[in-house]
Formats: sequence, C-alpha cells, structure tokens
Amino acid sequence: MSTVRRAAVVLAAVSALALTACGPTDDDAGGGAGGSTASPTKSATPSAEPSASSKPSTTAKPSKSSTDPDFDVFPCSTFDVKFTATLAEPTTSSYLLKITNKGTKACRVLGHPVVTFGGLDGQATERGTAPGIEDAIRLDPGESAYAGLMGGANDGKGKTVASIEMTMNTESDLKQTPLKASTPGLYVSPDKNSVTAWVDNAEDALSL
Repeated sequence: MSTVRRAAVVLAAVSALALTACGPTDDDAGGGAGGSTASPTKSATPSAEPSASSKPSTTAKPSKSSTDPDFDVFPCSTFDVKFTATLAEPTTSSYLLKITNKGTKACRVLGHPVVTFGGLDGQATERGTAPGIEDAIRLDPGESAYAGLMGGANDGKGKTVASIEMTMNTESDLKQTPLKASTPGLYVSPDKNSVTAWVDNAEDALSL
C-alpha cells in the first residue's frame, strides 16, 4: 500500500473514533430511547379528617356529687321545737298540731308525732304513711311543720281529756321531755283516734 493511501485510512479511523466519543451518553439522553426513565411515585390519597360532629367528645361530664347536703342535719326532738295544738273541728275532736324550730340549726322532722291523751293509756294511732328519711321535712330555724290529730266523734265508748303530750320520732332511744298542749273537750274514741305524719302545710295536715 502506498504511503498516501495508508495515511488516508488512518485519518478515517481517527475521525470515526472522534465522532463516537462526542456522541450523546446515556446520562445526556434523558428521554431518549436508550435512556431509563424513572416513573413518578404515585402519591397515596390522604384519608379524610373526621368532621367535628363525628369526632368523639373528649370533654368529661361532671360527676354528680354524692354528698348529701343534709348529712349533718339530725332528727328533731322535743328539745329543738315548740309545740301548739289548735281546735280545728269540734264534732270529730280534730286538732291542728304545730311544731316550730326554736333552735339555731336545721333538723329533720321524721314520721308521725307520738301523741298521748292526758292520763289515758296508749298513744294516737298513726294515720297514713310517713315519707322516708331522704324525703323527710328539713326544718330550718323558725320554720314549722304540721300534723292533724283526730280524737273521733263521741260514740259513747271513749273519754274526754283536757290535754295531750307529744314527743318526736327520732329513730333512736334519745330520751325526750314530752311537750304538753291544752285540748279542752277533746273526746278520744278508742277506735277512731288518729294522727297524720308531719307535713309542711296546715291544709294537708287537716285533710289527710
């Protein structure tokens, strides 16, 4: 081969190598057919926040107080009250009994008054049902409670007495001094006498 022809072949080979070196690389191809394209990551759909109405309430309800405001209020005894008896209906020897808290502290009025007739044996029959301790009347200083006492119509079987004595139901063995009241002409029938539980008004006491 001649020198000129050999030089031409070498020049052609060098040119081919130069073109190959200057060609686009995989990194420069980007979206080219030979390049690898990374797919975008699919974002997860965020879960919807619960609405205010569907969220559980975190506010604690106040607990109901279990403290009884009357836990230190004791039953009324004859030492706590003053007592009167007023004629209400002569034909049935009915009297309105009244007690008034004369002390400086409240007390509870329990059950029926315990009434005895002068020198007669026994006590007045209880009429009706008394409320339980939780519903007993609270008697603040100066306040009053009432009961209705009926001696009964004159049936020829009883006796007339001029006074009565009363003690309070304290649900204990507390010794009390009986309170006396004048009851002129009170006729006591052994079968018909009775007394109501204490109530907070005179009208109910005489109608029960």
